[in-house]
Amino acid sequence: MTDAYIVGIDMVAFSRYPQRTVAEFGAEAVFLALDDASLAIGDIEAVYCGNQLLAHAMVGQQVMRQVGETGVPVVNVANACATGATAFREACLMVRGGLYDIVLALGVESMGRGLLETPRRNEDFAEEGIVGSLTTPAMFAQIGMAHHLRYGTTLEQFAKVAVKNHHHATFNPNAFSRRETPLSEVLASEMIAYPNTRLMCSMNVDGAAAAVVASESVVRRWGLRDRAVRVRATTLTSNAYTPHEDALTDFNQVTRDCARIAYEEAALGPADMDLIELHDCFATAELVHYENLGLCGEGEAGALIDSGATSIGGRMPVNLSGGLLSKGHPLAATGIANLYEAALHLRGDAGARQVEGARLAMTHVVGGLPDVGSTCAIHILERASSTTGSGRVGLR
Repeated sequence: MTDAYIVGIDMVAFSRYPQRTVAEFGAEAVFLALDDASLAIGDIEAVYCGNQLLAHAMVGQQVMRQVGETGVPVVNVANACATGATAFREACLMVRGGLYDIVLALGVESMGRGLLETPRRNEDFAEEGIVGSLTTPAMFAQIGMAHHLRYGTTLEQFAKVAVKNHHHATFNPNAFSRRETPLSEVLASEMIAYPNTRLMCSMNVDGAAAAVVASESVVRRWGLRDRAVRVRATTLTSNAYTPHEDALTDFNQVTRDCARIAYEEAALGPADMDLIELHDCFATAELVHYENLGLCGEGEAGALIDSGATSIGGRMPVNLSGGLLSKGHPLAATGIANLYEAALHLRGDAGARQVEGARLAMTHVVGGLPDVGSTCAIHILERASSTTGSGRVGLR
């Protein structure tokens, strides 16, 4: 068993590319990641490509036609919003298991504008079902209201998530929206599904991100440790059956299960993280995930956002990229884009939003369909140059 390392990673700016195909801007992300690793496509031994909305179209092969068809295995992955992170995990597992030394993981998506409605899977499932509706805004509105009813979380506290993440995005040239949104503006924007206003909802954009994953022997042989990022934990869970007591309980468990496994694998805890990129598809989701990931106690998420601890300069900064609320959310690209943000900080390359001395970072994504199930992927990354001879870092 060998460790897996990110030796190259990059992304195209999240935007709208009506004149470009998925294969074209997916290929651009691949070239950027290869350049970052100082490798060529001929060095890649396998490709894992994530794409959700065109899952039937062999997008990985389409991208390879643009980059260079070398005959290596190309595996296409679809796993809702966790698609890119799932592709990355598969690349890590192949390297850890010794099957390959250098693997490419890619997430790429072209999104339509406006509301994405969940496809109806079960004709017996009512439109107004256990999460209120088959639309994601209504689902996460219900989750927010459940948290409000249980813990007294306020509309202003949910809105502060958007204020924070939009501020963070002003420092990120790859974010789709880069402007300040004061609390008054967030609260006054169009109500989509209470308590989420338009500025508290993630943005449907196009985007791609790619990572080159390599083995310990490659990192050592090529002298890459100073730039490499070690994958300390790679975990994926799907929901286990629970009685549907309420939307909050049902939504929480898949992340809590995944976080527990990730912390155990890494021999770390949430307090050890220098930064976190989590799945803020709606402002209500970010607050709930503070508790699911163990960043605070039950019912304390509102107080945590009020404290400023999760803002830039805080003790536990969350979504320094601007998150999905500002950076944008091209489904399959999100997971690897989160890893890119984490890697930037661990390498010391994050510019004005840099977390000084960052050694450890966590990324988190959740995907699901309300009448089918959910999945969660969590990765814990470590600056490779901070490891001791045993490959471990001490707990703080």
